[in-house]
Amino acid sequence: MVAQIVVFTQDEDNTTRTGGKTMQEIEFYLVDAFSDKSFGGNAAAVCPLEEWLPDETLLKMAQQHNQSETAFFVRTDEGFALRWFTTQYEINLCGHATLAASHVIFEYLDYPQTEIVFSTRFVGDLTVKRNGDWLTLDFPAWESETVKNPPALLFSALGISSAKEVRAGRDYMVVLDNQQQVESLAPDIAAMVPLEKMVCVTAPGDEYDFVSRFFCPGEGVPEDPVTGSTHSMLIPYWSEKLGKTQMTARQMSARGGDLRCELHGDRVLIGGQATLYLKGKIFLRQS
Repeated sequence: MVAQIVVFTQDEDNTTRTGGKTMQEIEFYLVDAFSDKSFGGNAAAVCPLEEWLPDETLLKMAQQHNQSETAFFVRTDEGFALRWFTTQYEINLCGHATLAASHVIFEYLDYPQTEIVFSTRFVGDLTVKRNGDWLTLDFPAWESETVKNPPALLFSALGISSAKEVRAGRDYMVVLDNQQQVESLAPDIAAMVPLEKMVCVTAPGDEYDFVSRFFCPGEGVPEDPVTGSTHSMLIPYWSEKLGKTQMTARQMSARGGDLRCELHGDRVLIGGQATLYLKGKIFLRQS
């Protein structure tokens, strides 16, 4: 048997060369967002980049990670440019992946400030502030309108006969009477696909101001564990109903997560914690 010697060389641009091939090295983080412990909240992959890769490559990376979202960011003169990809396509906003990206920047990239400014392609600038272990997202508030004649499919797919109220914005919002009704839902998520909207179900909480669950028909993750973006719609609604601007919330998924919520004009502040689960390197091999 003849031993084969493989020579690796490391370049300054984070590429490794071996056998005439180039492998680009990218830092990789897996973060449990909206949780102060492992296996809680909503997991997101986070990849800091030196410069943008082709969209096709970003999508393939997200598919390889097989998380609900992967956040990619590039440092800019003003802060960071941020994008989010599911395993199917790029999306316009993602709360938990923004929280996860912020956790990585604050904790592992020697970022000295207490506020991050993210520039995004679809919703403008987003800021995230740090206060101890809590990170607060500053997102646009989303309006919703009452649906006078909700589709029968919405109720049948959720396994309910009626609701206190149904509203629609980016998503459907189904308001129930109490937390126990939200917890006990066992929906047929595949049956929701013809609705062409995601579905948020919410109610007043027992120990929280409000609780929710979020269902994603047609997506890779049927029920999202904790959804920052849908709170852009929930916070204005519950602020008006409860007559208060500062609230606590919990998403009642199997993993679950706590959120601190505030309505601030046409913006919502969404606070949460995050926990690093995994740190490693991605090697992109190119000819």
